[in-house]
Amino acid sequence: MVSILVRGLDESVKRQFAEQAERHGRSMEAEARDILTKGVARPNIGLALIQAVQEVGGADDLSVPERDDVARAGQALT
Repeated sequence: MVSILVRGLDESVKRQFAEQAERHGRSMEAEARDILTKGVARPNIGLALIQAVQEVGGADDLSVPERDDVARAGQALT
């Protein structure tokens, strides 16, 4: 395991970080591990989109208009 020392951190940032860790029920060390792990992970845009839609109630009642034969922007250039 690797250790990281952060110098020069503003006291207000440290306080906010400690409060965030407490809200999440973790130690500051565990909170830092979680933030760093998520921060370097490659985002999966598909999963992020699905999660975002689910957080606002899903898309079961999404109204999708009928398509017509109007050319799409990419087709208009060819």
